[in-house]
Amino acid sequence: MNNHAAKKSQQRALLRQNLRIARRWNAGRLGVVAADCVREVTIRFGLSMALGDFRYLDERLYVTHSGLLSLASRKRCLGIHVQQVHESCDPASARWVFRATVYKSPGSKGFVGYGDADPSNVSPLVRGAEMRVAETRAVNRALRKAYGIGLCSVEELGSLSGSPDPTRGHEQSTKPHSQNGSSNSRPRLRDRLCLLIRQYNLDPTLVKAYAAEFCGTETLKGASRDLVESFISHIAASAKENRDSLVCKLNSYAQPVEVKQ
Repeated sequence: MNNHAAKKSQQRALLRQNLRIARRWNAGRLGVVAADCVREVTIRFGLSMALGDFRYLDERLYVTHSGLLSLASRKRCLGIHVQQVHESCDPASARWVFRATVYKSPGSKGFVGYGDADPSNVSPLVRGAEMRVAETRAVNRALRKAYGIGLCSVEELGSLSGSPDPTRGHEQSTKPHSQNGSSNSRPRLRDRLCLLIRQYNLDPTLVKAYAAEFCGTETLKGASRDLVESFISHIAASAKENRDSLVCKLNSYAQPVEVKQ
């Protein structure tokens, strides 16, 4: 067996393992969008759910700090420079902000990411460690930019930085969702949609126009979280079943070009 065939075999074995673990975490079920995301991070980045490289929480995928560091090591990342943003920090209130720069190669100009943490956006289990949480978040964001990972990291989620806090989770669930699931939900929806657009090479502008009509709003931003989730599931299934048909549908939303006489 040549190296290429061996690599493909390893990818298939890893994919089967990741899908099996994800289904186990979700009571044996795994939606089309989630399954596609698992395939994407497995084949493209070689991340392992068994090793804790990424996690499946609340029907969504999140990469982890250890997974990002493992990827950087495999990609022979040159280095990571982290520095405190002093003007934005307030030690008295335990607020910390860091700036991380990832250098992929000797000629790299660097990929920058910022991370902040204070008692209001970290789990109660890591209170007192806000400085370390902020540094980790900055490194995660820089690494995600450097290697093109659209998934949010677990450490960037306030309520999931340690273990979930039942009280805080209840408070968040009782708050009304603004527009398409803003607060902590909105970035996750956006990441999922962006991942689909990249995966199937779709036109972002046309996808947004289609989404607005699907949700019955003037813009995607004005749609509710449930409607946006329904659209994401719909477009994922459509792209998987017949991408060409979906592209034709999207092209119908293209603005006609005015021809001057």
